[in-house]
Amino acid sequence: MAASLLACGIDPARSVLFQQSVVWEHAELCWILGCLTSMPRLRHLPQWKMKSKQKNEGSVGLYTYPVLQAADILLYKSTHVPVGEDQLQHLELAQDLARTFNTRYGEVFPEPRALLSTTRKVKSLRDPSSKMSKSDPQKLATIFLTDSPDDIVLKIRRAVTDFTSEVTFDPENRPGVANLVSMHAAVTGRTVEDVVGWAAGMDTGGYKSVVAEAVVERLRPIRTEIQRLRADRAHLHRLLDQGAAKARDLAIPVMEEVRKRVGFS
Repeated sequence: MAASLLACGIDPARSVLFQQSVVWEHAELCWILGCLTSMPRLRHLPQWKMKSKQKNEGSVGLYTYPVLQAADILLYKSTHVPVGEDQLQHLELAQDLARTFNTRYGEVFPEPRALLSTTRKVKSLRDPSSKMSKSDPQKLATIFLTDSPDDIVLKIRRAVTDFTSEVTFDPENRPGVANLVSMHAAVTGRTVEDVVGWAAGMDTGGYKSVVAEAVVERLRPIRTEIQRLRADRAHLHRLLDQGAAKARDLAIPVMEEVRKRVGFS
């Protein structure tokens, strides 16, 4: 994960990279916030509704994961959080918990606001009605930054489209083709309109090859940088250790304040 973040342009000098599990204040605050959260509130969140259906029976960890997300945010008294639209309900839980805690124990946490991305959501290559997800059980549904060019070509070639060969952008009626157009536009920096105009007269089979090539080229430098970073494990561990120390410097005084307010110290 650290290698992927660094390869995507995350600057360790400006960002704090660390493993959440080594900053145990996250888990402690999660437990406290969990005591302020009702079960019906969590049961209606998209994380639980979607993934518990996939697994037929969800775990307690999955059920309370949105509370941990809230703890991740509030532990650093974050005021703004970059999220996609599908995560808005989870951010609303963090806002509700900040409000509830402040009302019951005194003002501690700001209510974080959403910074919505303008980036178009990428859909699953096997089911364009749902978003692309790293946890999708279908191996051909998701493109990873570390995928080889051959893997990317195979996944896009097998992408679900329809029986109409023309390349158009109609997310409602032709979601599979629209997903390919969105991906093509995103990796080339073009508008959707430009891409559709450029692909006029091309059938979807040939268009898949074009999209695959564009995605491969866009991810090539990222994949190369990930490989370079992974070759220097000592450097990555050093960055994570430094990040964890910085994170704990921020988290410890907040948890001390929280413990004092709830009567733990």
